[in-house]
Amino acid sequence: MAVEHGAGDLVRVVALLGAAVVAVPLFRRLGLGSVLGYLAAGLAVGPFGLALFTEPAAILHVAELGVVMFLFIIGLEMRPSHLWQLRGQIFGLGALQVGLATAVMTGILLGFGLALPVAFLGAAGFVLTSTAIVMQLLGERGDIALPRGQRMVSILLFEDLLIVPLLALVAFMAPVVPGEDGGSRWLAIVQGVAALAGLVVVGLWGLNPLFRLLARAKAREVMTAAALLVVLGSAELMDQGGLSMAMGAFLAGVLLSESAFRHQLEADIEPFRGLLLGLFFLAVGMSLDLAVVAGNLAFIAAAVPVLMLAKGLCIYLVARVLRSSHADALDRAVLMAQGGEFAFVLYSAAVAVGLLDARTHANLTAIVVLSMVLTPLVVLVVRRLLPKPEAPSMAGVEAANGLQGSVLVIGFGRFGQVSSQALLARGVDVTIIDNDIGMITSAADFGFKVYYGDGTRLDVLHASGAGRARVIAVCVDDRGAATRIAEVVRSAFPQAAVLVRSFDREHSLELVRIGVDFQVRETFESAVIFGGAALRELGVDEDEAVMVMDEVRRLDAERFALETAAGSAAAGAGLMHTNTAAGRMRQTPLVRPKASGQVLNPEEAVSPAPAPAAGRKASSPD
Repeated sequence: MAVEHGAGDLVRVVALLGAAVVAVPLFRRLGLGSVLGYLAAGLAVGPFGLALFTEPAAILHVAELGVVMFLFIIGLEMRPSHLWQLRGQIFGLGALQVGLATAVMTGILLGFGLALPVAFLGAAGFVLTSTAIVMQLLGERGDIALPRGQRMVSILLFEDLLIVPLLALVAFMAPVVPGEDGGSRWLAIVQGVAALAGLVVVGLWGLNPLFRLLARAKAREVMTAAALLVVLGSAELMDQGGLSMAMGAFLAGVLLSESAFRHQLEADIEPFRGLLLGLFFLAVGMSLDLAVVAGNLAFIAAAVPVLMLAKGLCIYLVARVLRSSHADALDRAVLMAQGGEFAFVLYSAAVAVGLLDARTHANLTAIVVLSMVLTPLVVLVVRRLLPKPEAPSMAGVEAANGLQGSVLVIGFGRFGQVSSQALLARGVDVTIIDNDIGMITSAADFGFKVYYGDGTRLDVLHASGAGRARVIAVCVDDRGAATRIAEVVRSAFPQAAVLVRSFDREHSLELVRIGVDFQVRETFESAVIFGGAALRELGVDEDEAVMVMDEVRRLDAERFALETAAGSAAAGAGLMHTNTAAGRMRQTPLVRPKASGQVLNPEEAVSPAPAPAAGRKASSPD
């Protein structure tokens, strides 16, 4: 019997994989996207299809690890400094969107006859957008790194963090059992805070030493096991504390985002993430209970489009009020109009404490699942109905593929054009890539061969010959893109010297921490020359102007060395010359003294200097 049971399990696994292998390529070929393919495959093998699986909830619980790993990888991309830059979007834009949508959808569910607590919980669950679906769709379009993609990621992060206070609110809304005090609730809060603090402590002081130790062992499979341990361990710690597993994995990723092992961790986790995320969508398709839909068809058929439309309108209005373009606001509204996987967590918690009955729970779950299923279709319909923006012509533009050269120049704007002249004058074999089609076409008119390619993508860098280049020059005029390219290049192509155009002083410090071989602030040298020209116009002779410019460069280099050692752009402020009295009090003059020094004490001046003490060297004056 055990053998027969094992054979049956194997048949089900084969059927599950087969359904995904057939459905996903088919749906992508039809232009419907991979998410809808997974959902359809899950529905086909689930209880209301071939009935090969009768307990999709069990599979869904395991498949949630795909979302967990997905958020870990997102966390790896979200350095604390980057999160701080997005704080306005996360807590401002996110809070405004969530607050307005929750209020509107609570009113709608009250109109459907639900009690106020039930209507609020239903709306609070539906407002938590599906991170998995939105990120998958953004990733397929290549929009995650774009400003509109970053705004959506910020809102998703806020909604993922929101599950924590919502779960706490469910616990406080729970009916009071006679004889029960509030001690257990406060204990749950203390456990959650302790789990969060424990994860931060381990992440800050334990993970990097662990990976350095494993890296010295040079055992790739152990590094992979350690990466899985970090993801699953952080998720389990948060789960034991009563918090979101996905939030734990995200925090672990953020804590490791500054680590030198970031790209290695991402590469190790990626295969598991993709497989489990696909399994998650399969399980969502299986969990669509058609019997519940049929039994409450009028309510569900009305609630799904109304809630999606209401949420989408709220998202659109918030985006327009905050000055997003019509196209970006509509795109955000369409992508984020569905409920998400955290709604299942919230509704299950509400059932456990008696706030939702089984029938209402089934109805709300079916509404969320249907909204997730419909999202790829809505995106497809809206895309086909709206006029397509005119794409720039690719005529005469060649994509980077199979290139090789001693120097790879990424970005051919003004900075890249000027810096390439010295290399080309010396006859160096230079490969140039850029993602601006207009610039590529314009450069061709002047005799330059520039290939089309996005330097932030590792596959494009390989195709551009980065693996054989001796020097990789990052000349893009986007600070964020330059940093991402520098990180990828430094990690993936150790044979090449990495030279980066820096945006400002703080960016230079960031590039030094990454480990680039050379960085230069894009305006520094031209500004120094500009200042020297101003001195000459004031009558300062040429030699003195050159000496002053050299002194400015020297002081700036000393200041930058101090800032690099301290890790702060304020560390070398004392070496700057300012236009205040305090700023003019310098021991080192910027100009040569006009008069020679005079001896004030001739007797002491002619007396012999004492010999240096044993074991000490005579020091030279500053």
